[in-house]
Amino acid sequence: MGLSAAPPIADATTQVRALVARAQKGDSAAFATLIEAHYDLIYRTAYKWSGHRSDAEDIAQDVCVKLGSVIKSFDGRSAFGSWLYRITLNAVRDMQRARGRANRGNDALAEVSPEDSPPEQEEAATSRQLWDAVRRLPGQQRDAVLLVYAEELSHAAAGEIMGCREATVSWHIHEAKKTLRGLL
Repeated sequence: MGLSAAPPIADATTQVRALVARAQKGDSAAFATLIEAHYDLIYRTAYKWSGHRSDAEDIAQDVCVKLGSVIKSFDGRSAFGSWLYRITLNAVRDMQRARGRANRGNDALAEVSPEDSPPEQEEAATSRQLWDAVRRLPGQQRDAVLLVYAEELSHAAAGEIMGCREATVSWHIHEAKKTLRGLL
């Protein structure tokens, strides 16, 4: 009596590709599954780049709505997650351009509350100042730093998302460190 092997389970990449193909053909259930599976990625990315929960929520919602109209343009040359990162980053940049940066200082002060103990206040303020400075870096430098340090991606993975070589990502990070010294 022989044991038969279970049919192979499709890996995550294959499942995502299948969902994308179905969504591109108008399958709303497949589209909903894609959104559900990637919403945390969209929101987390928007939050790290914008620095504000309310902005991240708005951006995530905008990306999900936009995804409905641009899903057909996904051609599979890159990973779906990388493509989605680019869409999210573009949405962040669009919102930042639309709103400007005039009120960023007020939001940083609001994050430190009197209930926090002094060391926690200092650490929160220092961390917040660092990430605010990172968000003020020129576009490619900012993206490289956030992908490598905030998202903990390799230089190669960051390069795939940014559409450049691994060495270029390393150069952007090097330049960002020099720029940050001047901003802090």
